[in-house]
Amino acid sequence: MTTFPAGPILDGLGVTVDLEDGDLPAGAVVLLKVVDRDGEVSVGIADSEGSTWLDQLALVTAARDIIGQARYSGPEFDD
Repeated sequence: MTTFPAGPILDGLGVTVDLEDGDLPAGAVVLLKVVDRDGEVSVGIADSEGSTWLDQLALVTAARDIIGQARYSGPEFDD
């Protein structure tokens, strides 16, 4: 297996991030859907230097919660 920098891969996939002036990204977890030569699909995970398994878990859990909220938000669900 070969290691590649994630930046060019994410750029090629059109991944962008919304940040305010002065925001300082302090860590990242990247989940990847990977299709191999045989068409088999797997999930890959990478994190920023210095991250621990706890950082990974916290960011993935927060992302899951955000995705769940976005799925059920909108005019038909607002009070």
